[in-house]
Amino acid sequence: MHKLFFCLIVSAMLFYPAASGWASSLSQGEKGIYLQQIDGTEKRIGGVVFHALDDDQFAYQITLDEHLFKDYFLSMKEMKCLEGPELWCFIPYPYAQPRIISDNDFRWLEHDLLFMFKRPEAFGANFWHGIYYKLQLTDNRLSGIAQALDLNLLAAPPADLSVPPIGEFDIETADLSKRWLPYLEIR
Repeated sequence: MHKLFFCLIVSAMLFYPAASGWASSLSQGEKGIYLQQIDGTEKRIGGVVFHALDDDQFAYQITLDEHLFKDYFLSMKEMKCLEGPELWCFIPYPYAQPRIISDNDFRWLEHDLLFMFKRPEAFGANFWHGIYYKLQLTDNRLSGIAQALDLNLLAAPPADLSVPPIGEFDIETADLSKRWLPYLEIR
Protein backbone atom coordinates (compact mmCIF):
# COMPACT_ATOMS: atom_id res chain seq x y z
CA MET A 1 0.00 0.00 0.00
CA HIS A 2 2.79 2.43 0.92
CA LYS A 3 4.69 1.59 -2.29
CA LEU A 4 1.58 2.28 -4.38
CA PHE A 5 1.00 5.62 -2.61
CA PHE A 6 4.67 6.59 -3.13
CA CYS A 7 4.48 5.64 -6.84
CA LEU A 8 1.35 7.74 -7.28
CA ILE A 9 3.01 10.74 -5.64
CA VAL A 10 6.17 10.42 -7.77
CA SER A 11 4.07 9.92 -10.94
CA ALA A 12 2.05 13.05 -10.17
CA MET A 13 5.24 15.06 -9.61
CA LEU A 14 6.66 13.91 -12.95
CA PHE A 15 3.42 14.44 -14.84
CA TYR A 16 2.67 17.96 -13.48
CA PRO A 17 6.09 19.58 -12.87
CA ALA A 18 5.25 23.05 -14.28
CA ALA A 19 2.13 23.52 -12.18
CA SER A 20 3.86 22.99 -8.86
CA GLY A 21 6.86 25.18 -9.78
CA TRP A 22 4.70 27.92 -11.23
CA ALA A 23 2.28 27.91 -8.30
CA SER A 24 5.07 28.18 -5.72
CA SER A 25 6.70 30.95 -7.74
CA LEU A 26 3.46 32.92 -7.96
CA SER A 27 2.78 32.64 -4.25
CA GLN A 28 5.71 34.99 -3.61
CA GLY A 29 3.70 38.02 -4.78
CA GLU A 30 4.99 40.69 -7.12
CA LYS A 31 7.19 39.88 -10.11
CA GLY A 32 9.00 42.42 -12.24
CA ILE A 33 8.10 43.05 -15.89
CA TYR A 34 11.22 43.55 -18.00
CA LEU A 35 11.57 44.57 -21.65
CA GLN A 36 14.84 43.52 -23.26
CA GLN A 37 16.88 44.64 -26.22
CA ILE A 38 18.58 42.12 -28.53
CA ASP A 39 21.91 42.72 -26.74
CA GLY A 40 20.34 41.70 -23.39
CA THR A 41 20.08 45.23 -21.96
CA GLU A 42 16.84 45.33 -20.03
CA LYS A 43 14.46 47.84 -18.52
CA ARG A 44 12.09 47.08 -15.64
CA ILE A 45 8.84 48.76 -16.66
CA GLY A 46 6.61 47.62 -13.81
CA GLY A 47 5.35 44.66 -11.89
CA VAL A 48 2.60 42.10 -11.74
CA VAL A 49 1.10 40.57 -8.61
CA PHE A 50 -0.36 37.06 -8.84
CA HIS A 51 -2.99 35.62 -6.48
CA ALA A 52 -3.78 31.90 -6.57
CA LEU A 53 -7.48 31.20 -7.13
CA ASP A 54 -7.10 27.41 -7.14
CA ASP A 55 -4.47 24.83 -8.10
CA ASP A 56 -4.26 25.99 -11.68
CA GLN A 57 -5.71 29.53 -11.96
CA PHE A 58 -4.26 32.85 -10.87
CA ALA A 59 -5.66 36.37 -10.83
CA TYR A 60 -3.17 39.12 -11.62
CA GLN A 61 -2.80 42.87 -11.40
CA ILE A 62 -0.30 44.87 -13.45
CA THR A 63 1.28 48.14 -12.36
CA LEU A 64 3.49 50.04 -14.81
CA ASP A 65 6.15 52.50 -13.66
CA GLU A 66 4.54 55.61 -15.14
CA HIS A 67 7.70 57.69 -14.56
CA LEU A 68 9.46 55.74 -17.32
CA PHE A 69 6.78 56.50 -19.90
CA LYS A 70 6.47 59.86 -21.68
CA ASP A 71 3.15 61.33 -22.78
CA TYR A 72 2.55 61.51 -26.54
CA PHE A 73 -0.52 62.64 -28.45
CA LEU A 74 -0.59 60.44 -31.54
CA SER A 75 -3.45 60.13 -34.04
CA MET A 76 -5.87 61.89 -31.68
CA LYS A 77 -4.98 59.56 -28.78
CA GLU A 78 -2.93 60.14 -25.67
CA MET A 79 -0.33 57.42 -25.32
CA LYS A 80 2.35 56.47 -22.80
CA CYS A 81 5.59 55.61 -24.60
CA LEU A 82 9.12 54.53 -23.79
CA GLU A 83 11.73 56.52 -25.71
CA GLY A 84 14.64 54.91 -27.52
CA PRO A 85 15.56 54.13 -31.13
CA GLU A 86 11.80 53.64 -31.51
CA LEU A 87 8.87 54.84 -29.46
CA TRP A 88 7.45 51.79 -27.66
CA CYS A 89 3.90 52.79 -26.72
CA PHE A 90 1.81 50.85 -24.23
CA ILE A 91 -1.67 50.03 -25.58
CA PRO A 92 -4.08 49.09 -22.76
CA TYR A 93 -6.52 46.33 -23.68
CA PRO A 94 -9.74 48.37 -24.09
CA TYR A 95 -12.44 45.93 -22.95
CA ALA A 96 -13.50 44.22 -19.74
CA GLN A 97 -11.71 40.96 -19.08
CA PRO A 98 -11.25 38.61 -16.10
CA ARG A 99 -7.44 39.06 -15.64
CA ILE A 100 -6.99 35.35 -14.97
CA ILE A 101 -4.31 32.98 -16.26
CA SER A 102 -3.65 29.29 -15.76
CA ASP A 103 -0.53 27.13 -15.91
CA ASN A 104 -0.93 26.67 -19.66
CA ASP A 105 -2.99 29.69 -20.77
CA PHE A 106 -1.44 33.16 -20.46
CA ARG A 107 -3.59 34.87 -23.13
CA TRP A 108 -5.29 37.45 -20.88
CA LEU A 109 -1.91 38.56 -19.54
CA GLU A 110 -0.60 38.76 -23.12
CA HIS A 111 -3.58 41.00 -23.97
CA ASP A 112 -2.63 43.32 -21.09
CA LEU A 113 0.93 43.70 -22.40
CA LEU A 114 0.23 45.12 -25.86
CA PHE A 115 2.53 47.72 -27.38
CA MET A 116 2.88 49.67 -30.59
CA PHE A 117 6.23 50.71 -32.04
CA LYS A 118 6.84 53.93 -33.94
CA ARG A 119 9.92 55.46 -35.48
CA PRO A 120 10.43 58.87 -33.80
CA GLU A 121 10.42 60.70 -37.14
CA ALA A 122 7.19 59.02 -38.37
CA PHE A 123 3.98 61.01 -38.22
CA GLY A 124 1.04 59.75 -36.13
CA ALA A 125 0.34 56.28 -34.83
CA ASN A 126 0.16 53.24 -37.08
CA PHE A 127 -1.88 50.67 -35.20
CA TRP A 128 -0.85 47.94 -37.61
CA HIS A 129 2.58 48.22 -35.92
CA GLY A 130 1.33 46.37 -32.86
CA ILE A 131 3.47 44.14 -30.67
CA TYR A 132 2.09 41.03 -28.96
CA TYR A 133 4.37 39.09 -26.60
CA LYS A 134 3.47 35.40 -26.80
CA LEU A 135 4.35 34.11 -23.30
CA GLN A 136 5.70 30.75 -22.28
CA LEU A 137 6.80 29.38 -18.92
CA THR A 138 10.55 28.75 -18.68
CA ASP A 139 12.43 28.16 -15.42
CA ASN A 140 9.75 29.77 -13.18
CA ARG A 141 9.60 32.88 -15.33
CA LEU A 142 7.35 33.96 -18.15
CA SER A 143 9.23 34.84 -21.33
CA GLY A 144 7.78 36.44 -24.42
CA ILE A 145 9.04 37.16 -27.91
CA ALA A 146 7.57 40.07 -29.87
CA GLN A 147 5.06 39.08 -32.50
CA ALA A 148 3.54 41.44 -35.09
CA LEU A 149 -0.13 42.33 -34.59
CA ASP A 150 -2.51 44.73 -36.31
CA LEU A 151 -4.07 46.45 -33.29
CA ASN A 152 -6.96 47.62 -35.48
CA LEU A 153 -8.36 44.17 -34.69
CA LEU A 154 -9.38 45.65 -31.30
CA ALA A 155 -11.26 48.63 -32.77
CA ALA A 156 -14.60 46.91 -32.04
CA PRO A 157 -15.38 44.79 -28.97
CA PRO A 158 -15.33 41.02 -29.43
CA ALA A 159 -18.65 39.18 -29.52
CA ASP A 160 -17.73 37.23 -26.36
CA LEU A 161 -15.83 39.27 -23.75
CA SER A 162 -14.95 36.11 -21.78
CA VAL A 163 -12.69 34.74 -24.54
CA PRO A 164 -9.39 36.42 -25.50
CA PRO A 165 -10.00 37.79 -29.02
CA ILE A 166 -6.40 37.71 -30.28
CA GLY A 167 -5.57 34.24 -31.56
CA GLU A 168 -2.69 32.48 -33.23
CA PHE A 169 -3.89 33.47 -36.72
CA ASP A 170 -3.91 37.17 -35.78
CA ILE A 171 -0.22 37.35 -34.90
CA GLU A 172 2.74 37.03 -37.23
CA THR A 173 6.46 36.63 -36.85
CA ALA A 174 8.16 39.99 -36.33
CA ASP A 175 11.60 40.95 -37.64
CA LEU A 176 13.26 40.99 -34.22
CA SER A 177 16.50 42.49 -35.57
CA LYS A 178 14.58 45.69 -36.41
CA ARG A 179 12.71 46.05 -33.10
CA TRP A 180 14.08 47.93 -30.11
CA LEU A 181 12.53 45.74 -27.36
CA PRO A 182 11.82 42.31 -28.85
CA TYR A 183 11.77 40.35 -25.57
CA LEU A 184 9.70 40.49 -22.40
CA GLU A 185 10.25 38.63 -19.13
CA ILE A 186 8.23 38.39 -15.95
CA ARG A 187 10.33 37.19 -13.02
